[in-house]
Amino acid sequence: MTSQLFAICFNATHPSDLARFWSGVLGWELADAPGDAAAILPPDAAGFRIRFLPGHDPKTVQNRAHFDLTSASPEDQRQTVARALGLGAHHIDVGQLPEDGHVVLADPDGNEFCVIEAGNAFLADTGAIGALACDGTREVGYFWSEALRWPLVWDQDQETAIQSPNGGTKITWGGPPVAPQTGTNRLYFELALPAGADGKAEIERLVSLGAKRADTGEGGGARVLMLDPDGNEFALRPPR
Repeated sequence: MTSQLFAICFNATHPSDLARFWSGVLGWELADAPGDAAAILPPDAAGFRIRFLPGHDPKTVQNRAHFDLTSASPEDQRQTVARALGLGAHHIDVGQLPEDGHVVLADPDGNEFCVIEAGNAFLADTGAIGALACDGTREVGYFWSEALRWPLVWDQDQETAIQSPNGGTKITWGGPPVAPQTGTNRLYFELALPAGADGKAEIERLVSLGAKRADTGEGGGARVLMLDPDGNEFALRPPR
């Protein structure tokens, strides 16, 4: 049985504070989480949660993935930007042009995100998080399409995008040139196996698609850390 996208995880210096920020920006519910971790829940069962896990490495480079938030109107975009700034975000310059319609911000932990202008056809009907936009090759887009069994909704000029058959947030990869990875990614995918699934068989399936094991565990009671074909970390949770 195929594993499912359970969460987008942030390694955060202050997980609970960052969870409150994103809960306020998105209007998602705060959830109970073990230990020092924190999480917020999507508005419907078809979406993924966002988890915030303790991580103390300082941020030194631009993240390889960021959220693109959608806007229903120019006023809605202004309100989203104002709400984020009021909760602790700040404007940043990542090379955007003055004529670009999107607004680039960073959350209180320095993670970049964009508030996209209204009328963006590619992100229509995706929800508050229109896309998780990633640096990545065409190969890694193909890998994740097969790994999650999500169809490709864009495959052109080395750029790829996938989306759940149920709709919602798209995951995109911008193609070359891909920024080199420096240390552990702050954002990564966490997959979960359905109840009764064979964890060892799923690991073997992911490896056959191009993933690699990144630890020495056997996939029993704990999460298994793996790498996708571009070397990005992702985690596989045991069956619940």
